[in-house]
Amino acid sequence: MFEIKLDNQPQKFLKGCEDVLYRRLIDEMKSLGQNPVPHNAKRMVGYELPTFRVRVGKHRVLYRINYESKLIVVVKIDHRETVY
Repeated sequence: MFEIKLDNQPQKFLKGCEDVLYRRLIDEMKSLGQNPVPHNAKRMVGYELPTFRVRVGKHRVLYRINYESKLIVVVKIDHRETVY
């Protein structure tokens, strides 16, 4: 099982979002702890480190996986139009 850490931007986004979206995002991030690369994850192109994204409705969660330390770092959460 992987531990999940949030950078500053995802923490700020979660504080300001509505309850329904908050719950959906948290559920998706918890499921990443069990399966870090689910079937709906896509690898992002153009990032220095391997970065993946998953969809949560109209929002995207960008994250990195460190297999040695069993850690997932959520880098960014935002609306799909502004996340990239």
